[in-house]
Amino acid sequence: MTHILKRLLTAVAVVALASPAFARDITVDLAGEPSSLDPHLQWNPDSYYVYRNIFDNLVTRDNDGKIAPQIATSWNQISDTQLELTIREGVTFHDGSPLTPEDVVYSVKRITNPDFGSPQLGQFNQITDAKIVDGSKVMLTTAGPYPALMAQLVKLSIVPKKIVEKLGKDAFNAAPVGSGPYAFNKWSRGVSVTLNRNDAYWGAAGPFENAIFRAVPDAATRVADLLAGTADLVVSIDSDAGIQLKGNAKVKLLSAPTERVGYVGLNLDKPPFNDPDLRKAASLAIDRLGITEGLLQAGEVPMAQMASPAHFGYSPDIPAFEYDPAKAKELTAAKSELASTPATLATAPVFDQRIVQAVQQMLNDVGFNVSISMTDMPTYLNIVRSEPAENSELSFGRWSCACQDADGITYPTLHSKSRWSRVNVPEIDALLEKARVSLDVKTRQNAYTKVHQMVRENHYLLPMYQAAVLYGSSSDLEFMPTANESMFLNRMSISE
Repeated sequence: MTHILKRLLTAVAVVALASPAFARDITVDLAGEPSSLDPHLQWNPDSYYVYRNIFDNLVTRDNDGKIAPQIATSWNQISDTQLELTIREGVTFHDGSPLTPEDVVYSVKRITNPDFGSPQLGQFNQITDAKIVDGSKVMLTTAGPYPALMAQLVKLSIVPKKIVEKLGKDAFNAAPVGSGPYAFNKWSRGVSVTLNRNDAYWGAAGPFENAIFRAVPDAATRVADLLAGTADLVVSIDSDAGIQLKGNAKVKLLSAPTERVGYVGLNLDKPPFNDPDLRKAASLAIDRLGITEGLLQAGEVPMAQMASPAHFGYSPDIPAFEYDPAKAKELTAAKSELASTPATLATAPVFDQRIVQAVQQMLNDVGFNVSISMTDMPTYLNIVRSEPAENSELSFGRWSCACQDADGITYPTLHSKSRWSRVNVPEIDALLEKARVSLDVKTRQNAYTKVHQMVRENHYLLPMYQAAVLYGSSSDLEFMPTANESMFLNRMSISE
């Protein structure tokens, strides 16, 4: 062997030893394209899966669900309305600029500014002020006591003030800059988003050099990609797809119960569901147990409230909804003209269309006239947040606040001031506001129980089930699904 060849082989070996242990990429198939990569503009699953790796939040939850430090290293409740956070030093954004307390204050004020129009405003609108104190600390002030504040802050991402102000909202969304373990590389609209590992990250490094998130609306195609080895991780698969993965040594099925509640939203301002009897008929027509055990089969549990056992504020005493299609037919027959009013059920590819189709069939079987309207996720989100006159008569959704507190699911879906809510009941508003500001655990729980009872009795919307999440992954990928459905690339690993 020549000296030149020996030196060449030695150099290659040194490079190999110096490289990360698992210098490979990961390809993730999502159910749809992210509607936004600006973390203050949206947090539907396909957006959240991606941007959560680009940005750091004030605090996070560990894999056991406990609140843990991130950009805030510690916190102190100074008073009922003041929370002091110590901001981590030495963190840099992906452009190399330092993350400062000023960026934290800016991020808080940006997402809480009503003129900015964040869909997440209802999660953070109790915060009335943010300011720097003692150099490295930030003081948050709330309108009153807000016991869910820490749970909500796990979703509050820190953005760079100077870059956002320079680029503007649209340009920043197109090329976001964060401080997370992965940096934005490119967004091929309608196809994929590519991230690169941030080797200067202050925390645990990600095991992948690059992460490619692809929009693959068809679930069968996602599963086929996994089986063919062209995807390493696929999301939003159903139990039928899960059966295909079992027994295949090259892949594995991962699952976990979530805090997400599947529900049918009703437009209370338009016929036919502005009529209480017909709302009750719709509820009686839906076989929740049949859907969870016959269709989903992944551990989903029927729910009669807008909360799950993963939330504080869940009430185990709320009785299950009855399934009685014969009674539903009696109610629709008594108001047949109103019941037959054409109604649109809005949905998007991210949702399990077997459920949507089953709901449509069950409703039509008892005398309703429901058609399905499938749109892409951004369009769907615009529909369900529109004014009642422009909103669909029905919508299928699965709500998660990623906070594990009932405030994050009941307030946005039931309070009259929320753009997501079609409910306008002063007593419900008062109870939600009481639960939101009380520091007494029993008072909060009692308020949420009363809300759940009122929703159940009046069918203001129709909770269906606590969702379970199913992922398919390559056999060598180590990934622990969590109740809040976060996909942290730097918490994954590759087995040898």
